[in-house]
Amino acid sequence: MLTVRIIPCLDVRDGRVVKGVRFSGLRDAGSPPERAAAYGAQGADELVLLDVSATPEGRAHQTETTRRVREQLSIPLTVGGGVRTLDDARALLEAGADKVAVNTAAVRTPDLIDRLATEFGCQCTILALDAARTPAGNWEVVVLSGRERTGRDAIAWAGEATRRGAGEILLTSWDRDGTRAGYDVDLIAAVAGAVRVPVIASGGAAGPEHLLAALRAGADAVLAASIFHDRDMTVGAVKDYLAERGIQVRR
Repeated sequence: MLTVRIIPCLDVRDGRVVKGVRFSGLRDAGSPPERAAAYGAQGADELVLLDVSATPEGRAHQTETTRRVREQLSIPLTVGGGVRTLDDARALLEAGADKVAVNTAAVRTPDLIDRLATEFGCQCTILALDAARTPAGNWEVVVLSGRERTGRDAIAWAGEATRRGAGEILLTSWDRDGTRAGYDVDLIAAVAGAVRVPVIASGGAAGPEHLLAALRAGADAVLAASIFHDRDMTVGAVKDYLAERGIQVRR
């Protein structure tokens, strides 16, 4: 059995970690470098850094924040938000990112994924897929930090993106984000069943039981923010909980 990854997420705006519900009502949650250092010390397997206001504000990601976070980490770092071109991705990789996540720009211009994968490799090219449930019961892609519903089928888009070269999917349930209601396990199972690349589950965790449910639904890794930012649990405590229930974790 492969080991799973536990990944804290730093949503960043104006150089500070923030947290909200469904990408709005953001509150301050600390300094990105300090949070990164703490999670690294707790045993996080990777870290995700997302500039949640870069795309809606029409600007590039803050490379200086990436650089400051990288200085505190010895684990893989994925960075996203405001990535529209190869140059944007290159700047983040040069600032210390190991992987670059794309969302809105990839939906607008799907061949961006092809170009990123060709230039930097599939292992560096991450699709950040934000999905919202529709009245019909399936899921559609949402972009611009949840501000725009595209009508595009999320499962089909996951498949297309991986065929174009995305090496991993960071899957966020817009309906569950920040709600602490648990991950959308049906969404996780649907996407994991449609692709052959790792799926990182995101959106809604309130405790380790939710992470366990996401992994059992087919996720290869679980991402969480609130439970770590609010110090409900440490990464190490989550790993202990999962290991006690038969999940292979990295120590």
